Amino acid sequence: MELVKPHGGQLIPLLIEGKDGEEQQQKAASLPVVRLTSRETSDLIMLAVGAFSPLPGFMGRDDYTGVVDNMRMTDGTLWPIPITLAVTSGQAAGLSVGIEVALVDDESGTMMGSMRIEEKYPYDKKKEARLVFRSEDEAHPGVAKIYEQGDTYLAGPVKVFSEGPYPELYGDYYGRPAETRRIFAERGWSTVSAFQTRNPIHRSHEYCTKIALEVSDGILIHPLVGKLKEGDIPADVRMKSYEVLLDMYYPKDRVLLKVYPMEMRYGGPREAVLHAIFRQNYGCSHLIIGRDHAGVGNYYGPFDAQQIFHEIGENELQIKPLNIDWTFWCHKCDGMASMKTCPHSKDDRVLISGTKLRDMLEKGEQVPKEFSRPEVIEILMEYYRNL
Repeated sequence: MELVKPHGGQLIPLLIEGKDGEEQQQKAASLPVVRLTSRETSDLIMLAVGAFSPLPGFMGRDDYTGVVDNMRMTDGTLWPIPITLAVTSGQAAGLSVGIEVALVDDESGTMMGSMRIEEKYPYDKKKEARLVFRSEDEAHPGVAKIYEQGDTYLAGPVKVFSEGPYPELYGDYYGRPAETRRIFAERGWSTVSAFQTRNPIHRSHEYCTKIALEVSDGILIHPLVGKLKEGDIPADVRMKSYEVLLDMYYPKDRVLLKVYPMEMRYGGPREAVLHAIFRQNYGCSHLIIGRDHAGVGNYYGPFDAQQIFHEIGENELQIKPLNIDWTFWCHKCDGMASMKTCPHSKDDRVLISGTKLRDMLEKGEQVPKEFSRPEVIEILMEYYRNL
């Protein structure tokens, strides 16, 4: 059996390397500059590696409208979250349709790529927030980003010259879709389950991934290493926790750990669909979706991210959700279980939220071994001791 095809049929990486990249970068040095937010930079890198195939760049008005209104681009391709580049109306007035601009990361000053402006258009921030994030509340971190950005979108095809600091920071753990597909093929995997995470892996996560291992040839542990919200565990600490866990508790020949550079949007159901699309591009046949996938606060129901896949046409995605119920350690079962398998009461279960876990670690309290492996807890406790 072969791997699933990329979304849209083929990978479209937009990274220009070697001599051609150097020439394009020199050319871009004399162009007008558009500065990118951290989210826009991370989206540009996802475009660069082909993770956002089949997109050729930042979305024009018609594709944007279709995505916001009904998760479809003008050609009917499923896409749940707009990939856009915002500027102020004043900046937009100084840029003409048809010109090429240099794209510069605002935080580092790095020249990331260039774009030919094909469109510039206004948009309704509250409508985008309401339909994409199901909320207009500025306390939602994804909504807040929309409200903070400029009120005009620039659209057009991009050329990308840089993947930022990620290849150097993460070495072999940094992987492009073409690379993961090659590795899966070399290992003889055709069914591959992806596990999305922005947190250290605790026992419930581990249980979900091992259910996936029972029904897949292999699994891709795929942590996000782009910017997170305040209070989330930094990527370098998480990487240590993944390494020790995989080394001690997983079969080495059936697991691949790779990171990806996207910034978290906390978009719940729609972000789950985006996670599925680019995991299909990475070569995965299934995406593990558990409780509150890509959620934040109380903006989404615990299984809304599973429900949204019932609203998608049968053939619009080759990747399929691997839905798993709320999982936990049960003292009476004397092992991991889920709401579907455990008959006992909540008093018999070890249920610790991310907020509760951080609170325990900050106070130096002992986290139950039934919640997380001791080796992982030690890494996290060391991090909190040094804050």
